[in-house]
Amino acid sequence: MHWLLLPATRPDLMLAALASLLLNLALLVPALYMLQVFDRVFSSRSIETLVVLGVAAMGALGLAFAMDRVRARLLARAGLAVDEALAGAALNATLDAAARSTADGPAAGALGDIGRLRQFLAGPAVQALFDAPWLPVHLLVIYALHPALGWAAAASAVCLLAMGLLSESRLRAPLARQMACTAAAAARVDQLLRLAPQNAAMGHTPQAVDGWQQLQQDARLAQQQVADVTATLSAGSRMLRQAVQVGMLGLGAWLVVASQASPGIMVATTVLLGRALAPVEQLLAGWRSLIEVRAAWRRLQQQALPAAPAAAPSLPAMRGAVQLERVSLLAGPSLPPVLKSVSLVLPAGQCLGLIGPSGAGKTALTKLVLGLRRAHGGVVRLDGLDVQQWPAAQRAGRVGWLPQDATLVGATVAQALHGGLPVEGDAAMARVVAAARLAGLHDALMRLPQGYQTPLHLGDGLPAGLRQQVALARAVLGDPRLVVLDEPATHLDGPGVMALDALLAALKDRGCTVLLVSQRPALMRHADALAVLQGGALVVHGPRDQVLRQLSAPNVHPLRPAADQAGPAPAAQAS
Repeated sequence: MHWLLLPATRPDLMLAALASLLLNLALLVPALYMLQVFDRVFSSRSIETLVVLGVAAMGALGLAFAMDRVRARLLARAGLAVDEALAGAALNATLDAAARSTADGPAAGALGDIGRLRQFLAGPAVQALFDAPWLPVHLLVIYALHPALGWAAAASAVCLLAMGLLSESRLRAPLARQMACTAAAAARVDQLLRLAPQNAAMGHTPQAVDGWQQLQQDARLAQQQVADVTATLSAGSRMLRQAVQVGMLGLGAWLVVASQASPGIMVATTVLLGRALAPVEQLLAGWRSLIEVRAAWRRLQQQALPAAPAAAPSLPAMRGAVQLERVSLLAGPSLPPVLKSVSLVLPAGQCLGLIGPSGAGKTALTKLVLGLRRAHGGVVRLDGLDVQQWPAAQRAGRVGWLPQDATLVGATVAQALHGGLPVEGDAAMARVVAAARLAGLHDALMRLPQGYQTPLHLGDGLPAGLRQQVALARAVLGDPRLVVLDEPATHLDGPGVMALDALLAALKDRGCTVLLVSQRPALMRHADALAVLQGGALVVHGPRDQVLRQLSAPNVHPLRPAADQAGPAPAAQAS
């Protein structure tokens, strides 16, 4: 539980510990009050003594109320501090891992784990943790009243702690199984939602639901097992607690009958034992939450969430020059490499056409250029600096990308053009309109029912070609110096391809560096150079006309197997 001592939570937790000290001292007073009433007030029959003791007891209870309230508020504030300290880093790391398609990055579950930590700090279990260290103090007070009662109280505490260890051993495995089954079922639901149109079209929905129900059944069985173990342990701890109270009261009564203790001692020790064991009982009742929060923290530690980044050094304005130096990329331990020692140079302001058969590594190379993947060998440089070292703040508005599977996100078309962000102010709207005009999209958007403010539901309301043009406009929003276009002509009709052709010409006129992956040879007329990938290796690279002559030469190996050669020339097939 050393996560409780995060720098962000430390001040609140220290104050909460001080409040716990005052609270537990104040809660000793009611037991001492009963001791004095039984042993002094009854014997002296002094109303004045009773009043003075009552006022002191009520004052102590008032202090206990104030400290209990202050502690709860401090712990809740500490929970918010945990969320503030970790949630941003967790989301940033999760998005970074998703963008880079890394399997070893943090999962989206990190935010759920941070939520568990926050709720734990605001719940009763953590308050029991603050009260539990005061158990020895209560036991010492009981021992001071009578040694036999002190030893009996200590034995009772040991029994309850043993029940806690039993809860730990019995709940650990079922809880882990339940969480794993629940996570698998939730992941399956996410997959089914993405595949819903395909499954519905092909009639696979019933089979998909059956598969999910099997996972859900496993989760239910695991949850039932956890519930059974929890119910048994909770009932056992409650009965043990009551047995301890009965046993302690009986022992006190026996000592009173044997004239070894007073009735006040009997009552006071019983009340003190109840107060001493209350946090232990609360910990037993919340043992499941303790196990879950400990597992959540361990998962967060394994994910090694990054600290808030330091202020990045200011770099010169981006020009867009790209250089790959013997870059290699591996797909996995037993899989062939995606890229094999690729070296090429794309000067600033030029357009490089990237062609090759499917699976040649073109998309992987574009992601390396964008810094979305790390090379396993070699280095990718942007303006001479490792692309991984470019600060995000200086990449914003200077790098544009159109992926193959472009998705539109935003409440309106304008927001989709703005990268899913709200379009606030005239300046932001002017940038959106300028990008739409550059992509040849403005007139088409003005014909929509509400123009740029037409509601957008993940692009469902727009034709495929128009969605592609919106994604193209999003890629050129602002003043990008490097634009990467991966199959930009997908879904475009004749007018759309003409608009794309004009966009490429405009980008070249602006001196923008363009990396173009396309199956349409006509678009390659904008390329200053061509690079041909095959099997992850760079087989041809040079000026466009020179490469085209090489590809059309009769002694050049085809880019695809002979069985696939029926159709256009290799250059036309390149993708």
